Amino acid sequence: MEGMSGPYVVRGSVVLPESELVWRFSRSSGPGGQHVNTTDTQVEVRFDVAGTEALPEVWKRRALERLAGRLVDGVLSVRASEHRSQWRNREAAAVRLASLLAEATAPPPKPRRPTRIPRGINERRLREKKQRAETKRGRSGRGWQ
Repeated sequence: MEGMSGPYVVRGSVVLPESELVWRFSRSSGPGGQHVNTTDTQVEVRFDVAGTEALPEVWKRRALERLAGRLVDGVLSVRASEHRSQWRNREAAAVRLASLLAEATAPPPKPRRPTRIPRGINERRLREKKQRAETKRGRSGRGWQ
């Protein structure tokens, strides 16, 4: 594909191979006048997550698990039709696909270590709370109506 700005980096040295991307083009809806009636500007790109060799096995498992709601038979599909040019829609779809895969293959966050609130902070909070209550209580006497 001459002119394409690939390779599309998922993360680190892992890239989406152009040979595993399946492109489909169709007429896009929306503004564009007569141009839109004659050109196939909407782009759909499909990537077989289950059958790819480009992703490490651990990443593949993570992606299949996290993208389960978006996959159809292990294939992830992304559409783009926001631009009037097919080339720009191709770019948008491929970048969106790469970012989806990057998010889905990211390692799980570290578990949170529970920490105790220092006693001084709690005491200060209660002291300020008491002081505020005194201020408000003082306003309810004579002279404040």
